[in-house]
Amino acid sequence: MTDALVIGAGPAGLMAAQELALAGHAVTLAEAKPSVARKFLMAGKSGLNLTNAAPFDAVLATFGAAAPALRPMLTEFGPDQIRQWAQDLDQPLFTGSTGRVFPVAMKASPLLRTWLSRLDALGVRIETRWRWQGWDTAGAVLFDTAGGPHSLSPGVTVLACGGASWARLGSDGAWAARLPAPLLAPFQPANMGLCVDWSDHMARHFGTPLKGVALTSDGHISRGEIVISATGLEGGGLYALSAPLREGAALTLDLAPDLSTDQLRQRLSRPRGKASLSNHLRKTLKLDPAKQALLMEFGRPLPTDLAPLLKALPIRHSGPRPIEEAISTAGGLRFDALDATLMLRDRPGTFAAGEMLDWEAPTGGYLLTGCLATGRWAGRAAAAWLRRSR
Repeated sequence: MTDALVIGAGPAGLMAAQELALAGHAVTLAEAKPSVARKFLMAGKSGLNLTNAAPFDAVLATFGAAAPALRPMLTEFGPDQIRQWAQDLDQPLFTGSTGRVFPVAMKASPLLRTWLSRLDALGVRIETRWRWQGWDTAGAVLFDTAGGPHSLSPGVTVLACGGASWARLGSDGAWAARLPAPLLAPFQPANMGLCVDWSDHMARHFGTPLKGVALTSDGHISRGEIVISATGLEGGGLYALSAPLREGAALTLDLAPDLSTDQLRQRLSRPRGKASLSNHLRKTLKLDPAKQALLMEFGRPLPTDLAPLLKALPIRHSGPRPIEEAISTAGGLRFDALDATLMLRDRPGTFAAGEMLDWEAPTGGYLLTGCLATGRWAGRAAAAWLRRSR
């Protein structure tokens, strides 16, 4: 018997299943892949940035246009509550210098093992290799499984099918074909790299990180590391600017963000003697070879007054890298297709959560925060729907 069905076993789906089970319901959790939480585990390979210790309003602001819709969910289950939740799963945490919160274990597997054990104790039944195929005319939920077609008729359903990046881990966006097109915003890459057609002299800098820089696009400023790659630019400094950049906004790079234009002019005015320009930039500004290479790539012919160019170097690019390379996606199920409980307006008893919703956030713990908060909200709302319907 299944009271509640959750489709998708990433963080949002696991959290929704937990809330439904805690409310005393029989829960089936269906996952298309052979194992659960694959993207979650992949994120854990780089440390599992669970959330961020920034003030609540700063965290909320990272969700951009979706912030008003997400505010109540993040208020109930934001960074403070996520830290407590992880500690309750026997995961001691620490906060890095930038506010990012990590498990001391610096990986996802210990937390996931404990979480799955708790879900098992609550009676959650997990079915893998179950790919959702939509609904039949009577409203039954259809699956293509390893054993053939299968259907369920639960009292409530929570969709937590993920976005449209990292398809090999399960987030392939195929679920969009099961829903009416007007309910969806087009998928777009978020937390993505930029394509740059480099000249040959940049090849020796591929793989070089750029630290101590600031990026500006459409009035938004981001301080963070970026990396020069063979295909363009990558890294957290770019990710916070995903929205304006994919809309075609210009990008400028401040190679010396801790110095003003006048301070740069003063340092550059020191006697150069017989030193080359490269050595002069290195000695007066500590400008490393990669930054100098970018200056030559995008700044030629160099003006006599270099200071303004160093503060706002225009980066010529040809737009985002492909969506399959993005860490996450914008687009998906529109909030105006849902009510305040995250239930689909045209399908009572069906809720949605996680990255399949039309929101985006930069890396830094915000993505997982959004997934966990919406999963919990949808799970609790689904449990309340079951209670009222009975």
